[in-house]
Amino acid sequence: MITTDLCVKMVLDRWNGSIENLNKHLTVLSDEQLLKEIAPGKNRGIYLLGHLIAVHDDMLRLLDMGEKMFPELYEPFIKQADKVVTQIPSAAELRAMWAKQNNMFQEKFAKTTTDEWFSKHTAVSEEDFSKEPHRNKLNIMITRTSHLQYHTGQLVLLN
Repeated sequence: MITTDLCVKMVLDRWNGSIENLNKHLTVLSDEQLLKEIAPGKNRGIYLLGHLIAVHDDMLRLLDMGEKMFPELYEPFIKQADKVVTQIPSAAELRAMWAKQNNMFQEKFAKTTTDEWFSKHTAVSEEDFSKEPHRNKLNIMITRTSHLQYHTGQLVLLN
């Protein structure tokens, strides 16, 4: 296997493993548990789930894979803090969005070539990318996987 192919496989395997890990925890958490704060005065589980969907939704644009699936989640889960916006989707609705989004990512990632993973993401200019080729789509996957793992660790505290 070519080294670049191996690098892509390792990153995507870690992404997939992290998604599976969060899914495992989500299946044991009730909707009521997701309404609890991770710690007193901190984010609720439902907010973290919505936040992850909103952040991953933005990956579509960064990876040049299309438009956001759930643009309505930007305001309550990225722009605002937990409990500032009173109207948010239910835990059941967020679970369905999460599943739909992850299925879509699996389809898109399966069609993405190694060369595409090492191409620039949409938030970097051609000029900057020529100086900093590490600002590529695969790097977006690395940072988003770390972000996913961080919030999974928080959600585990609800169980």
